[in-house]
Amino acid sequence: MEDESTPSIRLVTMDRAASCTIFTRSDGKEARFPLDPSPFEDTSVIARLDFSPALAALLATTLSGDQVLFEMPLAGAAEQLAGRLVVYLDQNQWSLLSNASHGAPTSSEADRAAALRLGEWVDQRRIVLPASAGHYYETGKRFSTDKRYDLGLTILQYSRGWQMRDPLQVRRNEIHDAFCHRLDRPDNKRSAPVFTLDSDALHSSTRIADGVAEMSSVFQDHFVFQPEALVAASGSIDAMLDTQRVGEGPDTGWTAVSQRFSDWLDELDQDSQQKRRVVDIHLVTDLQRELAEEAAAADVSKELFRRWGFKGWVRAIGESPAVGLFREMLQSRHLNKGTRWRPNDLTDMIYLSCAAGYADFVVCEKHMRDPLQHGLKRMGRSTPVYRRLADAVTDIERALETRSVRANPIE
Repeated sequence: MEDESTPSIRLVTMDRAASCTIFTRSDGKEARFPLDPSPFEDTSVIARLDFSPALAALLATTLSGDQVLFEMPLAGAAEQLAGRLVVYLDQNQWSLLSNASHGAPTSSEADRAAALRLGEWVDQRRIVLPASAGHYYETGKRFSTDKRYDLGLTILQYSRGWQMRDPLQVRRNEIHDAFCHRLDRPDNKRSAPVFTLDSDALHSSTRIADGVAEMSSVFQDHFVFQPEALVAASGSIDAMLDTQRVGEGPDTGWTAVSQRFSDWLDELDQDSQQKRRVVDIHLVTDLQRELAEEAAAADVSKELFRRWGFKGWVRAIGESPAVGLFREMLQSRHLNKGTRWRPNDLTDMIYLSCAAGYADFVVCEKHMRDPLQHGLKRMGRSTPVYRRLADAVTDIERALETRSVRANPIE
């Protein structure tokens, strides 16, 4: 009697030069379909995409022969972070890592050693270096095509598909879950992981008009793969390495508004606690839509929402890891007389407060590290924040050694 087992797809290849998609089965047979029209734009540097369902991995090869390996999410699988430490690098640290990885003359021996160690730990699945939408944006607007490619390649190769969920979505999730906590409805909490392989994590649905329809397909019996994740991963790689520079984007006016508010606060004849309340009013006003919408999503009645009032809303914000840290950073900077606001400060504050709320280590610039550390201290949190990558690597190594000893105790 013949074996009734059904052959499974072992490899899916999209070959730009051959202009076809190739499905390779476990029995060695292939099926080829033409790429018509081609999904590759003229500015794309992707030459080939290989996806292995068995390994849950996507391998992208560029026209220059460089390769990027992405881990892929599996629906219903166990936590894929698997105990790895999360190290969040600010954009300036990614630039340092890129220079060290590509042998830039400005790199020091300490930088190169730090880059080498981080790469080893990523390959050994001991740490993850998640990318964020902020990294994509900051990289895409660099003027030099070659430097932009090198930086984008570094971020992709080291992050391996791991992302930090959009801070705007994390903020909404935190507010929603804080309301659920007050209502004593733990089963209604979203509890979405902040560092994840999820295909919908990089950009919040609030940034996308209609979203993307969900779909899933069984590739083999061992797991369920999400096809939209393959589209998202290949799109992310392609976008990061695209040869066309991304523009700066419109001026939202946030910097000017923040500067006027800080200047006005400097002249206000009040003590620091009174000024903190003024900053809280400023923040709650800015978040009023999110607060109202997430209260409704958590099934908070309008009467109860009004009864909680300003103090209740501030409490929901202040007890949340990411938006609570953002609040502390905002207060710290506004209360610091003579603060000068820069166009990129809002981006830095939103992404770094989210990262420090959940990551194991954060490395960033000094002007953001100081208010971040102050905020962490006020919230009673202990996330280590560094301004030098080499210093962070030393402590990461110590943490990894401690974990190793705990996992393999000496009898």
